[in-house]
Amino acid sequence: MSAIDIGNLAYLGLLLAALGGYLFVSNRDRLGQMARHALLWALIFVAVIAGIGLWDQISQTIRPSQTLAADGTEITLPRQADGHYYARLTVNGVEIPFLVDTGATDVVLTRDAARAVGIDLGRLVFSGRAGTANGTVRTAPVRLDSVTLGGVTDHDLRAMVNDGDLDMPLLGMAYLSRFSHIEITGGALKLTR
Repeated sequence: MSAIDIGNLAYLGLLLAALGGYLFVSNRDRLGQMARHALLWALIFVAVIAGIGLWDQISQTIRPSQTLAADGTEITLPRQADGHYYARLTVNGVEIPFLVDTGATDVVLTRDAARAVGIDLGRLVFSGRAGTANGTVRTAPVRLDSVTLGGVTDHDLRAMVNDGDLDMPLLGMAYLSRFSHIEITGGALKLTR
């Protein structure tokens, strides 16, 4: 601990002592009530510190994330509060969140996701068309060098870049059909390779 840290602690100790002394003197006729309030605030402080320390476990319970079986070939995607399944894939070395969409034919990237994985948007040719809930959009075919989900990696995967307003990339049937078994059970989507 440096001299500056010791000085800061001493300053905070004096400040706390001055504040406590003021409260004691100004409330000496209601010491029991003041003690209850002090205890209540101390418990609130401890609860906040405990919540911060346990946040990783709490957030996993509140918002579960994908898990991987020991052998790396079974990926479990829990259903989220909005009723959808989301997967985190590593595309060309960059982690990208995807919405699992069994109604989508292809793996579909947003422009931002395509840029993030190293695709030069200026060289894309938007020659295709796709029907979406928001109407028809232009698409550009691309090849992804590597796509990893859990312990499973695919190379030279065909995908599309969407030229419309798409909130997040879609993981469509062209990718999902690479798995030997797809099962929805117990509020989770299980993919087995």
